[in-house]
Order: sequence, then structure tokens, then C-alpha cells
Amino acid sequence: ACVRGNSNRAAISHLHRQLYGRRYPLLLVSTDGSTVRLRYGEPRRILMMPLDSSTLPEAERKARLRRHFPSKPKAKEEETLDGIDLDTYKKFWKK
Repeated sequence: ACVRGNSNRAAISHLHRQLYGRRYPLLLVSTDGSTVRLRYGEPRRILMMPLDSSTLPEAERKARLRRHFPSKPKAKEEETLDGIDLDTYKKFWKK
């Protein structure tokens, strides 16, 4: 027996749903800069479409990759006490 739901079904009991149909306003930004307002299932303000890197010029594609994956920081050299005259700091030592 197939039971067809209608608006009266919710008045008798609660809705038996795992996910409710709430939609949130969203601004979708495409790769060419155009925007579209639509309704989305998660509460977000702006959603940007991913850029296809195969359509970019080679120089711009490499620049984007460099920004996305920065180089590792260089190791700093540790300071040694060889060039410091310890007699100038002798007055600060406690006896």
C-alpha cells in the first residue's frame, strides 16, 4: 500500500526526514568573474568555482602554483660566541 504524503501529514505528526529542505542564499562566482545568486544547502555567503589551469598561459600557471605551494623557509645560521668580547659584559656577572 503506497501512502502519498501531503500537507496534512505534517499536521498529524512530525516529518520523518533525515535532511530538511532549508536552503540558504548564496553568491556563486564563476571563473570569468560573473556572479549568480542561488539557494544552497549549506550556510555560506560566497562560493567560487575552481579555475581550470589548463586554459591559463604558462607564466600565469607557474605563478599560481608558486603562490599555492610556497618554497620551504631557508635554515638560519646560528650565532656563535667567537666574535664577542666577554670582558665588556663582565660588570653584569654576579660574584
